Amino acid sequence: NAHVVDKADDITVHLADRREVKAELIGKDEKTDVAVLRVKAKDLPTVKIADVTKLKVGQWVMAVGSPFGLDYTATQGIISSLGRNLPNDNYTPFIQTDAAVNPGNSGGPLFNTDGEVIGINSQIYTSTGSYAGVSFAIPIDLAMDVVEQITENGKVTRGWLGVQIQEVT
Repeated sequence: NAHVVDKADDITVHLADRREVKAELIGKDEKTDVAVLRVKAKDLPTVKIADVTKLKVGQWVMAVGSPFGLDYTATQGIISSLGRNLPNDNYTPFIQTDAAVNPGNSGGPLFNTDGEVIGINSQIYTSTGSYAGVSFAIPIDLAMDVVEQITENGKVTRGWLGVQIQEVT
């Protein structure tokens, strides 16, 4: 996530096979909270990207990350909502889940039951700073679009109409 590497001087990526490799920040997009990193290593593990148009509320998911520095932690839950917009965020139609996500999970994958990545764990809704039953992931199709734009153009371009929705009175 962009917020994870925001002020980093050095970036180290922890791989599933427990290797740690240095990474170079290629670019980031704060509006979607996506960062693009480059690592130089051999035999990198890969994951399959899911078709997010097939996601359904109630579908089982697994979040992987490093909550509180506890590397390689997996939690499970269900998709609670799709296309969730958060206050002050007009760019990311989040996948809402009840899979336990805590500080340190950001940037980890959200998997479906076929082992495909459906999202990138991004944030939690909490009043305590710890998991309170609601977490959000960036849909992987949006994240991959951002990755493509950053790698090809060095930035993300999006349209803007300059209009706002408000309640009719």
